[in-house]
Amino acid sequence: MKLLRVGAKGAERPAILHTDGSYRDISSVVEDIAGDVLSESGLAKIAAADIDSLPVLPADSRIGACVGKVGKFICIGLNYADHAAETGAAIPEEPIIFMKATSAIVGPNDDVRIPRNSKKSDWEVELGVVIGKEARYVDEADAMDYVAGYCVVNDMSEREFQIERSGQWVKGKSADTFGPIGPYLVTRDEVADPQNLAMWLEVDGHRYQDGSTRTMIFGVQHIVSYLSQFMSLQPGDIISTGTPPGVGMGQKPEPVYLKEGQTMRLGIEGLGEQTQKTIAWNA
Repeated sequence: MKLLRVGAKGAERPAILHTDGSYRDISSVVEDIAGDVLSESGLAKIAAADIDSLPVLPADSRIGACVGKVGKFICIGLNYADHAAETGAAIPEEPIIFMKATSAIVGPNDDVRIPRNSKKSDWEVELGVVIGKEARYVDEADAMDYVAGYCVVNDMSEREFQIERSGQWVKGKSADTFGPIGPYLVTRDEVADPQNLAMWLEVDGHRYQDGSTRTMIFGVQHIVSYLSQFMSLQPGDIISTGTPPGVGMGQKPEPVYLKEGQTMRLGIEGLGEQTQKTIAWNA
């Protein structure tokens, strides 16, 4: 299933993508695409619904973030061998973990605001993993049982804030609008191999990122198991699993960073596409 949340910000309705391309309102079936709805029983309840009989939402409706009430937004840094090479960083021996503020989350096609005093705002197409049930000390062999599905994430970054202003990466990752997710939560059964998905990102029509989850250093199974050794994972938590090469910071001979008035387009095979325009922080 491809699940989404449709409507004005703060008033999104849970929906499912019908095979005819329409958005069907499933608010009579579940309250939201959030929390325990992402469990096996919650997803089974949606799957059992008569989708053909449900109301059709307007095709031009705003699409919100595909998961509501996100508790944790966990990110993995330098998790693609070819991205680590472009940054000149050593291959990590263990996953590099940082958090992104949940207040950064927006819909997949919402505007991205360039933060005040930003000089180095950057893009990162990433595979998002959505947790479906509580996970603690999970064995790697069982890790996929805790995954509800996948989504596209643009893990926006302000590199000066992240790298040059001391402290942890979180302050370079957490500006409002720096976490577009969606358009869909694609349930696990629809993704045969999360380690073999093409992914790409363009700015103003120029393709900067053109990679694959094949080059991940630590795969989804390992990441879910690894994180569960240090913290419990809850239904609706999102793990953003790293980015392939082609970020603005890695461009040669000089880095390329975002400015106001640009358009980003990005997508992952089978998970849909996003489009964002960059605007001033106070627009």
